[in-house]
Amino acid sequence: MLFVRFEDLPSELLSHIYLSCSCISDILHLSSTCKRLQGIFKSSHKLDYLEQAIEAEYGPIDDAIQLISQNETQPAHYHRAVPFSMALVRQIVAVGRVARSWEEIYPFKRWHDNYEDRRLLSTTERYRLRRALYRLWLYSHAFHNAAHPRYSRKQLVVLRWRAQLMQKWSNAELAEMADAHAVLRDVLRTSVCPSNGTVLSKFRKRFPDSQQQLCFNLHLNYPLPQPGFGQDKYHARYKSTAHWEPGCEGWGDDLSHYYVIEDYLKLDPGQILSLKNSALTKVQVEAYVRGLGEWFDNNGETFGETLEYVLRTREYELDEFLEAVANGELGVAITL
Repeated sequence: MLFVRFEDLPSELLSHIYLSCSCISDILHLSSTCKRLQGIFKSSHKLDYLEQAIEAEYGPIDDAIQLISQNETQPAHYHRAVPFSMALVRQIVAVGRVARSWEEIYPFKRWHDNYEDRRLLSTTERYRLRRALYRLWLYSHAFHNAAHPRYSRKQLVVLRWRAQLMQKWSNAELAEMADAHAVLRDVLRTSVCPSNGTVLSKFRKRFPDSQQQLCFNLHLNYPLPQPGFGQDKYHARYKSTAHWEPGCEGWGDDLSHYYVIEDYLKLDPGQILSLKNSALTKVQVEAYVRGLGEWFDNNGETFGETLEYVLRTREYELDEFLEAVANGELGVAITL
């Protein structure tokens, strides 16, 4: 039996192996095995290898590129052709990692109540989720900014301008976006900006023997958490001490909390994920939002009303559409 060393294979075959890699780390590990493979990786086909791997790991690349290249000089609904480069690779990986993080969160939120149906997403479903997130992110960058204050959101010309972006996509793709949008809402509602009821529920769950009554919506002069607070953040945030009142983490009752979430849904998937992972207290979340500018306050998100407008032009009702998404008939994870 004739044995051929891996590095002695023809260059064409080694190139094909590179093109078969499904993630960037596989390419980098392969290129570090020997000088010959490293030389093939550094050839003129390097970007081809990376593009193929990025498409498999973080794709769809085109939607990620539309997000990255969006700016004030071109309308969001114009398709932008961008030369593939190492600088672009780094930017795609940055947004792609955020999208991949949401792949792990999605099953817990999508099947929160019927948890017996919870499962991992298939490769196709992960692709759909990333696509939906890139498009929601693009919409947020284009229309949730200082150039779109509250008084202009209801103007028909502005609504039609926003709708031009969504009209590019099919109903099935809009359903994917609505599905991902519902997950973003749930993360904001339960983790980033929990209501008074949610805070109370989490407090009782973590400390079932406590008889303490939480104080909500009181401007108490508790000092800010000291260094080290939040090392076990899910416990510390709801643990009552002489210097910390868990009730101050509540964002209001059901009605006021609804409007808070409507405002905060203007945040893009990257911002929401960052706040979920890094902002340990309500004070930190509020400080971050204040840094965005005065336009943010009392200026709800516009994705829902724009979606409704687009669906009506296609003779679909929003309520029926969202019900189909909630039932798994449309969206990212379709229940057959």
